[in-house]
Amino acid sequence: MVRRDHVRRSKEIQRRTGKTFHLATRVLPRRVRRATYVLYAFFRVADEIVDDADGATPAEQRRELERLRAAAFGRRDADNPVLSAFSEVRAEYGVRESDVNAFVDAMLSDVSTGRYETYEQLQSYMDGSAAAVGRMMTDIMDPGEEAEELARPHATALGEAFQMSNFLRDVREDIVELDRIYLPRETLERHGVSESQLRSFDCDESFRRAMREEMRRTERLYRKGVAGIEYLPEDCQFAVLLSAVLYADHHREIRRRDYDVLSETPSLSTRRKLLLLAKTRLYWAVESDPVAVFRRVSAVPYPGEANGPRREHGPSDPGPTWSLAAPCVVGRRVTDWVRYLIRSE
Repeated sequence: MVRRDHVRRSKEIQRRTGKTFHLATRVLPRRVRRATYVLYAFFRVADEIVDDADGATPAEQRRELERLRAAAFGRRDADNPVLSAFSEVRAEYGVRESDVNAFVDAMLSDVSTGRYETYEQLQSYMDGSAAAVGRMMTDIMDPGEEAEELARPHATALGEAFQMSNFLRDVREDIVELDRIYLPRETLERHGVSESQLRSFDCDESFRRAMREEMRRTERLYRKGVAGIEYLPEDCQFAVLLSAVLYADHHREIRRRDYDVLSETPSLSTRRKLLLLAKTRLYWAVESDPVAVFRRVSAVPYPGEANGPRREHGPSDPGPTWSLAAPCVVGRRVTDWVRYLIRSE
């Protein structure tokens, strides 16, 4: 059993460094929520070895990541409560060793790799850094053997979608703080965008075309990922759906800025996140269909819809069949639920 103080430590790391994911985690059932705090904190500890090296050499970073790997598998004593907690969670929930290894290998890659020639190379990296995270979360949710095998390809796609949204949002930040460019070089070259242009933060029509191409690719991943939420346990589906809605909403913000992520890094306000939480919950209360709700609420267009900013939906545009009283009654319940969630922080 994972110690409560270790869970609290992990929760605080998530609350401080992953506000979007923290909001979605809080609507998970308790049986999954505690383990999710630990998983996220483990990912952050590994990430900080690479991104916040504090003068460590690449060789020292690699040694530290290998020590983290050994601690994760219980092969050495963990001197960090997060690593100790993760080792216990991994064993308790049957998190697959292959996914833990894929994640650590991706972090090792980050030590020396800051450019990706093709999307296939980037995708290989994301299989460890993001897709493996989605698969580990599927293990934690425990949908059952048959459903889990159906869910895992969709979890892989959704993990990649989340990370691609982060890459699209953080182009400037990744260059300035990490000297990394995650947009595939082949995409940039196809549209006539050079690295020197990115470094000068020049957002022209060529860069916008490259961004549009990668956003379309990412939105295909969202559609595939969300289609697999139905295979997850019912008490976990809303939280995963909410995560998808929140991460995808960065695309709305990027479009609103006419794809200029070079002047500054786009972000979602707390007010915007809570609005999306309430809207997603409202539609979920009427029709608990992940794809139908995602189509209504998210910034991701579906075939046949305009490939641009999504219009805002609300009870006046109900989608599912509403009784005359339903919007008010369900709306009050959702409002009360959101207020409770905020007060319980």
